[in-house]
Amino acid sequence: MSAKDEILGRIRSALADAPVADGIPREYRKTSDMGEAELIELLVDRLVDYKAGVDVIDAAQIPEFVAAKLKDANSVVYPHGLDTGWLSALGADIEQRIDAPGARLSIAELDETSAVVTSSAVSVAESGTIILDGEPDQGRRAISLVPDHHVCIVPISSIVRLLPEAMPRLTITRPQTWISGPSATSDIELERVEGVHGPRTLDVLMVRGL
Repeated sequence: MSAKDEILGRIRSALADAPVADGIPREYRKTSDMGEAELIELLVDRLVDYKAGVDVIDAAQIPEFVAAKLKDANSVVYPHGLDTGWLSALGADIEQRIDAPGARLSIAELDETSAVVTSSAVSVAESGTIILDGEPDQGRRAISLVPDHHVCIVPISSIVRLLPEAMPRLTITRPQTWISGPSATSDIELERVEGVHGPRTLDVLMVRGL
């Protein structure tokens, strides 16, 4: 027996012993009983490892923290469904641009914008992934991908541990953006390059009380 046949034989044996539903082996975890404090700790750990900025705050602190994150910005875009109270502490010198259906900013205008502020749909703690699904408080994909700095609001109530827990909360027909840290790649000579596929800076505000 060749090495290839031996390996295939082991795989077939393992599959034969696995629980099967609809003809497809399924052994992955679908639920978790992890508590809120543990979910926060796990998601923070993953995001920090990805080099994202993370703060855990109360809902009343959102304007203060958004303003602090954007203190060096000259302009910010936000989706039409975002709570504008979250931007109320921004300085008068920061231009606020709304992106709405029928009044969309061009790619050139987005490229000239310093930052974007959005909410989020659900976050997966185990992988450190924040998912946007195009709801009015998150906007279309372009506004979270073109500006160089993304400030993302993550309601703590929307954090789950596992991907199978996240999927039922999403509408699969909606355009989605899955974010695991700032945009970065190491494809070229194994050197980390940031900003190739999206914002180079990601600040996450994990918020209690939303």
